[in-house]
Amino acid sequence: MQPLEVLLVNPPILDFTAYDFWLRPYGMLRVAGRIQHSCALHFFDFMISKRRDAWGRGRFDSEEIPKPKPLGDIPRKFRRFGRPRAEFREFLRAGSFDAVLVQTVMTYWYLGIREVIEDVRELQPSAKIVLGGVYATLCPSHARSLGPDLVIESADLEPMWKLLSLNPRESAPYWPSGYADLGVMKISEGCPFRCTYCSAPLFWPEFVARPAADCIDELQRFVRMGARNVAFYDDALLFRADQVLVPFLDSVLASDMPVNFHTPNALNARFIDPALARLMVRAGFATFFLGLESDAASWQQSTGGKVNSSEFQKAVKCLKEAGARSIMTYVIAGHPDSAAQELDRSIRFAHQCGTRVLLSEYSPVPGTADGQRSRPWADLEEPLSHNKTAFAIRRLGSERVNQLKSLTHSLNSNLRVFEARDSDTR
Repeated sequence: MQPLEVLLVNPPILDFTAYDFWLRPYGMLRVAGRIQHSCALHFFDFMISKRRDAWGRGRFDSEEIPKPKPLGDIPRKFRRFGRPRAEFREFLRAGSFDAVLVQTVMTYWYLGIREVIEDVRELQPSAKIVLGGVYATLCPSHARSLGPDLVIESADLEPMWKLLSLNPRESAPYWPSGYADLGVMKISEGCPFRCTYCSAPLFWPEFVARPAADCIDELQRFVRMGARNVAFYDDALLFRADQVLVPFLDSVLASDMPVNFHTPNALNARFIDPALARLMVRAGFATFFLGLESDAASWQQSTGGKVNSSEFQKAVKCLKEAGARSIMTYVIAGHPDSAAQELDRSIRFAHQCGTRVLLSEYSPVPGTADGQRSRPWADLEEPLSHNKTAFAIRRLGSERVNQLKSLTHSLNSNLRVFEARDSDTR
């Protein structure tokens, strides 16, 4: 019996902005790993940046395109990011596929998914199309309207195994040769917190640690492939650190693995103490992204109470004393309760603690408390209205968003000057 010919697709992004911030379709590659023993896997990734920095980040190729009607009022240029559509169509003409698995991420990126489905339907009409991931889970009815054969909601893969007559087995993620320079991984699933703006509980109701041996094997595989940068995708990387992260990092140090670790998903500063900070720096953490979101105590408490300003300040102090050089802080802009956030003060507070500030424009997440509160500014049934750039502008106004960006840029520029001066005196 011939093995099933399965095509994995990471779709293009149609949005105002997009950047290769250690982006890899990790969920799809983990699913693919479970069937690689019995299927012939093929891979087409629209989203590979050609010019990356030393840490594995870079800009995507892009072209300006007309704005879709629901975003026509937004005073920003709209672009299509990723490889040209013609390349994918040529790829489809050159092969024959029984099934096409499509990774979905942001709900408002569905235009790229629709493009993929249209091309597959035209050029591989007999192939079964399966959508999985964030958009598929948060907006299943909308996802089905695009015309796939199956939409996978959450982590229940049984419908796909039945549709494609597959017998999965536990295995390491499938990792294409083109990804050899960068690894992404999770050593846990879920988060114990219930922040009102976050989708994590909708995917993983409980916090679960992955088997430590599997995680180490995964990392060693990346190192053998030549990866020198590894990004963690965990939602709560530091939770129960003594049971999960610390043993993992002890194994990393014992094996002397030459990698830089990165944390694009916000770390919870509450769990950072001097010992953990020293261990993370020794083990190779090169970047630390902290989730403050706001300095206002009332806002922190009303949205879930994951961290307070005092805990944040102590965490930054621990990291700096441990030798951390690159510490960034996320501050949400455009939240439904923006008035309570005291955004200017929050940005200045994060700066005064000695971190660079990254404005994280808020996107309404269907199924969350804050998503529901976003209805005055967004049509939640139209995923394009979830667009973070659009929502922040509609919530705050373009002038206010530009003012916040200008303040952030100015403070970050001043911090870089101080860091350079400090480096010169060492």
